[in-house]
Amino acid sequence: MAKSFLELLEAAKAGDKQAAEQLIIENSGLIWSVARRFFGRGVETDDLYQLGCVGFIKAMQGFDPKYGTQFSTYAVPKISGEIRRFLRDDGSIKVSRSLKERAAAVKAARARLEQSLNREPAVSEIAAETGLTPEEIAACETATAATDSLQRETGEDGFTLENMLGDYSQEEKLVEYVALREAIKKLTQKEQMVIMLRFYRGMTQEAAARVLKVSQVQVSRTERKAVTKLRELLK
Repeated sequence: MAKSFLELLEAAKAGDKQAAEQLIIENSGLIWSVARRFFGRGVETDDLYQLGCVGFIKAMQGFDPKYGTQFSTYAVPKISGEIRRFLRDDGSIKVSRSLKERAAAVKAARARLEQSLNREPAVSEIAAETGLTPEEIAACETATAATDSLQRETGEDGFTLENMLGDYSQEEKLVEYVALREAIKKLTQKEQMVIMLRFYRGMTQEAAARVLKVSQVQVSRTERKAVTKLRELLK
């Protein structure tokens, strides 16, 4: 027998992740309706939805039927508040049009160089081709990378960026991916490049070393340091 809304809500508040997921799915229309109000603010629509999901989860945790109001009435300001808070705090996950254009330019330059050089181009060569700094190249590629990079293994030990995230539902995991993207921006230029090459482009340490024109040992050391920093930032 299907559970009622209040039964699902109580289960979710008690820590039942399946109940919470079901409530999010059943109320996705409500979340989208609030998220749409913020379209055109420079933030990806999917990111707005994920932020709305965070607000919805907070609404689930804080709602009490004794309030005498409908859940949707209580949830809407929670959802919009989460999105507004993000926008007010500088919208750190937004991927601007200029960043997307840079990413497209880097992709095109990489393809041209691969064809002319018959090998993976070094970051310095891509920088010379595009006029961008190595840090800008790393930033635009990681910001626009697909979420499947979470599951991409490094090759040597099977480690993935997803290993640093909690045991969340799919909805929560996408929200955590946004946090991960933001944490990467706080790494040094060299650390960003190593993370980008190893996880987002799936290169081995040896291949990444050739692109960065450093030793494999340096790549390994930088990767360990970067992963340690990311784990601290995501606590």
